[in-house]
Amino acid sequence: MSDSQTPPAALHYTARALLLGDRIDLAGLERTDTISTSPLAFHVGQNGKVALYRYGVAVMVGLTPLEEEDILARLKGRVVGAPLRKEDEAVTLLVGEGDDRITPAGPIALKDLSNERFLIFADAIAKSVALARDEREVNMVFDKVEPLANVLGRLGRPNRNRKEMLKLIGQALGVQHRVSGRVAVDDKPDVLWDRPDLERLYARLEDEYELKERGQTLQRKLDVIVETVRALTDIIDADRSSFMEMAIVLLILAEIGISLFEIMFVRGH
Repeated sequence: MSDSQTPPAALHYTARALLLGDRIDLAGLERTDTISTSPLAFHVGQNGKVALYRYGVAVMVGLTPLEEEDILARLKGRVVGAPLRKEDEAVTLLVGEGDDRITPAGPIALKDLSNERFLIFADAIAKSVALARDEREVNMVFDKVEPLANVLGRLGRPNRNRKEMLKLIGQALGVQHRVSGRVAVDDKPDVLWDRPDLERLYARLEDEYELKERGQTLQRKLDVIVETVRALTDIIDADRSSFMEMAIVLLILAEIGISLFEIMFVRGH
């Protein structure tokens, strides 16, 4: 094969997905070089591309360290809620080396780095990083709820006092609220409406990052948390009702006792 027929070598790009917080305020960040508005994606420098997701993740491909620092500095005042732990996922992209595929060695091969392929890749890796954050938060509460659920199953009531139960309920409800409204794992990127031919690429990335499986596991744990919280709430309500009933009975007994005292001693004299 002559030099003119030799296929060009694949270009290597470093892709990074960063969890910056619970939410990114994207209002007013639109640019003239915008690739997409949902997510907000744009070009940076000669070869770089960035995608920003409202649920707190930034995906950057082909940026220099200085360009990354500049983007993060611009977002600093727009990030809401610092995560408990910084999530960071990096992968090497091989661009221009045949068809789209996941290589055995780990890098992801893309036919090209078109805007559409970038958005599909960014969607998958952003969801993976966000899921890692949600998995950690849910696991923290699940580790506390699971033993309590087991005790409820054996004894019919928890072995903790009311204050501890209320704190656990608050933690569980907080995690449920944050997680359920954050990342729609089952939703495919909007770009696939215009490029259905890239469905296979997204399916491969979805399998690589185990998005469906992780999302289902997360939902099952959330379901256990919700059911346990519901049982705890019912127990607290029942205890409160029992306390009120007992207080009423004691008041009635006290009133009867006072009346008897008046009849026997006061009126007798």
